[in-house]
Amino acid sequence: MADLKNKTVLITGGARGIGAATARAIVAKGGRVVLTDVDQAPLDDLGAELGSDSALTVLADVTDLAAMEAAVAAGVTKFGGIDVVLANAGIASYGSVMGVDPATFRRVLDINVLGVFHTVRAALPALVERNGYVLVVSSLAAFAAAPGLAAYNASKAGVEHFANALRLEVAHQGVDVGVAHMSWIDTPLVQDAKKDLTAFAEMIKKLPGPLSKTTDVDACVTAFVRGIERRQRRIYVPGWVGLIRARRNLLSSKLGDRATLKEVPRLLPLMDEEVRQLGRSTSERNK
Repeated sequence: MADLKNKTVLITGGARGIGAATARAIVAKGGRVVLTDVDQAPLDDLGAELGSDSALTVLADVTDLAAMEAAVAAGVTKFGGIDVVLANAGIASYGSVMGVDPATFRRVLDINVLGVFHTVRAALPALVERNGYVLVVSSLAAFAAAPGLAAYNASKAGVEHFANALRLEVAHQGVDVGVAHMSWIDTPLVQDAKKDLTAFAEMIKKLPGPLSKTTDVDACVTAFVRGIERRQRRIYVPGWVGLIRARRNLLSSKLGDRATLKEVPRLLPLMDEEVRQLGRSTSERNK
């Protein structure tokens, strides 16, 4: 896939953040987008901005397979097919394993893991028809766990391995599969967590070296668009995340745990108390 001109890209979680910014970049390159989200107003606004010739917006929840099948069908009807899927929708929960609301923990897994499955399941026949490409959005969190974010960590590790299995299943059908691993990106997910929890913001600051830095959305979009054009197997944002992944066994060793364990006795109880005071284990928007 040398370029995106006249290619159709399905993006979940397309109303805000990385999804919306990637949609703009794809349309700027002559591509077309099918955008799904559960937030009607920003989805409609983005659709109007991009124009009906380039964008189709569909209100759909990734936890609902039938809804995703309908979204794919609408995209195929309007644009003739689907060339790329960007499985981007995702949320996070706050709090320790003992402090997090169990229903919120489950919802993170429903959206971040089952949502990816539903998206791929719905779109795969169309992708096979066009020798397409799937990009699954995982995270640095897939191999660098953080206390208080167990559901998010587990979900991103899960979709990484889902993508690895999918790649083996569909290679002979002409479909390529990539996985994106990002560090902290300045998205609503990170912004909301910093606003809600001083413990979260301080935890990021205490991380060593580049792990404490937040990357802007534009840099992430540039990497995503380049990766889609090249049908890359792995996308790292920033690039040093790839070096971290190569040392993932060290991260989960006693040596790798040492720096984080120094802060857990103070920051994790603080996070749980802040979650208790908020009365919710996720952002206000996601609740």
